[in-house]
Amino acid sequence: MVRARDDLCITVPTFFKCPISLDVMKSPVSLCTGVTYDRSSIQRWLDAGNNTCPATMQLLQTKDFVPNRTLQSLIQIWSDSLRHSALPQHLLSPDQVLPTLAQLETDSLRSASLSKLLHFAKDSHHNKLFLAKLEGFVDRLVRFLDNVHGGIIARASIEFLEQVVVLLGLILDCVEDCEGLRNSLLKGDTRSIDSLLLVLQRGGCDSKIASARILEFVAADAESKILIAEKEGAVAELLKSAAPEKDPALVEAALASLVAISAPKRNKLKLVSLGAVKAMSRLLLTEAKLGAAAVEKVLKLVETASSTREGRREICEDAACVAAVLSKVLKVSNVATEHAVTTLWSVCYLFRDRKAQEAVTQANGLTKILLLMQSNCAPQVRQMCTDLLKIFRVNSKSCLSCYDTKTTHIMPF
Repeated sequence: MVRARDDLCITVPTFFKCPISLDVMKSPVSLCTGVTYDRSSIQRWLDAGNNTCPATMQLLQTKDFVPNRTLQSLIQIWSDSLRHSALPQHLLSPDQVLPTLAQLETDSLRSASLSKLLHFAKDSHHNKLFLAKLEGFVDRLVRFLDNVHGGIIARASIEFLEQVVVLLGLILDCVEDCEGLRNSLLKGDTRSIDSLLLVLQRGGCDSKIASARILEFVAADAESKILIAEKEGAVAELLKSAAPEKDPALVEAALASLVAISAPKRNKLKLVSLGAVKAMSRLLLTEAKLGAAAVEKVLKLVETASSTREGRREICEDAACVAAVLSKVLKVSNVATEHAVTTLWSVCYLFRDRKAQEAVTQANGLTKILLLMQSNCAPQVRQMCTDLLKIFRVNSKSCLSCYDTKTTHIMPF
């Protein structure tokens, strides 16, 4: 008996059949000698004019191939076990969803019912659409979030609240009345937002990702952006979730939420005051496993900070941050390059900060700018590069006077 998995046992027979004649072999030739009889070997044996079994040397009644049914059976058992283990143990059918929804009103059945609905939503996009279109289902989830401090789920654990947030996050893209959902989450004293922040602080990775995504979804206009940012601990918790040591998916979700709420000036100032520049610099400088989309968001937040006096001061005082921004030019994507150049243009050209200019010069920024201008960059990027060259060509000429050479240096201006 061989135990292949915890839930699958395969019995190995004590006898072996010839792979050609399917007759029982007197000894397990292929296992003892290491010889295996695959189709190509058997075909060569038959093509050579042999009409006997290579293992038992018995006369073959036919030279037609017969499949090894024992092996096929084992493969089928293994395949079925994998498919079975990949599915949830109690996956609901669409007909079972409505009775399960009714059980959400019963305290003793609520958590188990929500867990079943969560498995149902994770199974397919069709199931997500099915749940999102059920009348009153989304409102019921919002009602759970609203009553986290009292009422329906006053005694519920954080795990239940995580299930609600993850389920809402799963069907978020399938909701047709997006404006209605935003209004529901923001109505009254915004207890729903408090619940999302609670999950962001105390939940697991998946629920934190869902919470950040819902906050990004809610931040659709200036009023909602300000409301979220003014919630105590909201911005700080999102910055904490965007730390380099966190899960890359969580980092990207937190960055997306920060970008969504960063537009109003007061929110920009709050981001800077809570250390957003240093946090973004850490992400750029460390070997965090971030994709292009995440790096674009990091550079977008640095660009946002550079539009404020306080943010520019933070950036310019950190030469490593300026160099890290420069290093992303032409390295990630066109979008990332544009964010990086805009930041450099803001601190070096528009506000003429000497420390930032020196940091770019020491990082060979002039070469990067020249290379970028030779690429197929956007017109606005090319114009910013032109402005930057006006600054750095002077520094470059002063450097050239430091040594004697007969080389002709051709400057762009």
